[in-house]
Amino acid sequence: MSNADNVHRCGWASLTEPLYVAYHDNEWGVPNHDEKSLFEFVVLEGMQAGLSWITILKKRDNFRAAFDGFDPQAVAQYDDAKIEALMQDKGIVRNRMKIIAAVQNARSFLQVQQDFGSFDSYIWKFVGGAPIRNQWRTLKDIPAETVESRRMSKDLLKRGFRFVGPTICYAFMQACGMVNDHVVDCFRHEQV
Repeated sequence: MSNADNVHRCGWASLTEPLYVAYHDNEWGVPNHDEKSLFEFVVLEGMQAGLSWITILKKRDNFRAAFDGFDPQAVAQYDDAKIEALMQDKGIVRNRMKIIAAVQNARSFLQVQQDFGSFDSYIWKFVGGAPIRNQWRTLKDIPAETVESRRMSKDLLKRGFRFVGPTICYAFMQACGMVNDHVVDCFRHEQV
């Protein structure tokens, strides 16, 4: 959808930021079951901690290049030299703790795949395998975390994941369509 479509979107999808509009219209809230894409969101949501999502969206292509297309097998093999190289990459968020967490999360992601057959089957169990369809009227109604995101966070932490607090987990759930948090008058609410 272009900016001139005269459709109502969630208030955060600023028309002055085409990346936000495209992300809102095409990705956010769409049920996602693709392993590589799920890993990408694990990394990106962790990278976003303390930053705005638009900062991450603007660097997304750089992240994809820097992190081998978000191939968890490749990222799990990163060593100290690779971490140092990533720390020099101006195209990504150069936070050592977040980069180390991405590597650890790749290793934990692979272990979850081994334990559950796929990360998808593991992560979607937190919502009973189907999206939670909320009916929020305003952005103020949308919580920062939920019972489900707290359970997810606790379990991910137990499995060795990092930067997966309840708020980050809820943002992940929103991004991957585990919850539909489009406000009811947004044109995407009924579509996803």
